Amino acid sequence: MSHASMPGVSSPQIGRDTTRAARPNATALPAKDPAVCPTDDEAQVPRKPPKNKRSLDYVWRSGVAGGLAGCAAKTVVAPLDRVKILFQSHNPHFIKYTGSWIGVSEAMKAIYQQDGPTGLFRGHSATLLRIFPYAAIKFLAYEQIRAIVIPNKEHETPFRRLISGSLAGVTSVFFTYPLEVIRVRLAFETKKDSRSSLRSICKQIYGEQQKPRTVAGPVGEPLPVVPARHGLTNFYRGFSPTLLGMLPYAGMSFLTHDTAGDLLRHPKIAKWTTLPQSENAPAGKAAPLRSWAELFAGGVAGLVSQTASYPLEVIRRRMQVGGAVGDGHRMRIGETAGIIMRERGLRGFFVGLTIGYAKVVPLVAASFYTYERLKTWFGI
Repeated sequence: MSHASMPGVSSPQIGRDTTRAARPNATALPAKDPAVCPTDDEAQVPRKPPKNKRSLDYVWRSGVAGGLAGCAAKTVVAPLDRVKILFQSHNPHFIKYTGSWIGVSEAMKAIYQQDGPTGLFRGHSATLLRIFPYAAIKFLAYEQIRAIVIPNKEHETPFRRLISGSLAGVTSVFFTYPLEVIRVRLAFETKKDSRSSLRSICKQIYGEQQKPRTVAGPVGEPLPVVPARHGLTNFYRGFSPTLLGMLPYAGMSFLTHDTAGDLLRHPKIAKWTTLPQSENAPAGKAAPLRSWAELFAGGVAGLVSQTASYPLEVIRRRMQVGGAVGDGHRMRIGETAGIIMRERGLRGFFVGLTIGYAKVVPLVAASFYTYERLKTWFGI
């Protein structure tokens, strides 16, 4: 009878297997726990410390990124911008085209037939001269103001985001507004035989004089007369409505973009909307959005901000070209609004809004997309 069949006696082979199964292998390495999520391994990668936003290095990098983003975005929408200015400023040669998308295409066709492809980019050189410092100052100011108004996550609220964006927009427009007036005047011209150069436009704006204005005085007293003004003040035509319009435009633009970015980075959808964090990313920086998500956030920001500020933008355009049409009288906000109201009613404040959407949505989307990608590239 074999040992295996005898009761109480176990087989040596079985005993060795049982011992091996019960005792862990002393030479085996401990198994590594699987990552809970795909980003667990990224946490082991050493991150750069948070960037000091007040350092010269951060300032120039954010400024250059913002300026290049603005130039790229403006180039994309330059033809639509030209047509929109002609519609908003009530150019007599293009009034017949306003009110429909067919009119937009007809206006672009008329410009192309008269001036060729360069006609669609009329004033674009002045646009780039203006937009680089404008966008650079806007994004730079937003980063700096945001760092003060929102020092940490606990202070990040929609109102603080709105204030940061509004102040950034006001700061940038104050320093670059004269270039905006020059650009609008160049784009407003439609005469083929007599094109004005950048220098001649500047001389023309500088030399335009406002007629003396009489101010109502008390009964029985002589009425004071406000002397005519000209010179550098002419480069700030329409500046007041610009400031009023910039508050909702820039504020809502940054607020909507940041809020949309937060929603798109929600943990439940982050794996479809975000990219892996780059190795040179500063500590605490949010994961970059995928291209479609970043463009979507910027497009929504453009849609909301354009709707909020468009009536004041129409008033500003009419004031800016005040010296090119009529008697050169410098119109105030209320006077300009009254003229628009008498001409077309409330609808007059939204002339060209469809073009505005078609222009601003891709404009803001391209601007934020380029800026965020350049920030990643610059390591800020």
